[in-house]
Amino acid sequence: MANILIADDDPILVEILQFRLEGAGHNVRVAGDGQEALNMIKARAPDLVVLDSMMPILSGPEVLTALKDDPKTSRIPIVMLSARKGEDDVVAAIKSGASEYLTKPFIPQELLVRIEMLLGQTV
Repeated sequence: MANILIADDDPILVEILQFRLEGAGHNVRVAGDGQEALNMIKARAPDLVVLDSMMPILSGPEVLTALKDDPKTSRIPIVMLSARKGEDDVVAAIKSGASEYLTKPFIPQELLVRIEMLLGQTV
């Protein structure tokens, strides 16, 4: 199916996401901080990124901006996951190029459906 990068510093959440995505047939790589995510994406661009908003070294919004500013990565769909539910946070992420914005806690099946829609796959 698709190559997906999960960028999140919460190991329990990563395990849940990885289980769900691999169960749906996707190949998953994991980055524990924003800088590691950027390095991994530059080494091998994924088909989609699930990006936590609050991470060490570089935040999710910083990673999002870097990806959207680079012509080589600007078309990669980005699903932002965040505990921040404020209107300003959501609007800023969408304006910066996020394809989706889901707040934590989220419904794993909803995330999977949104990912498959972004990838143009049948749900």
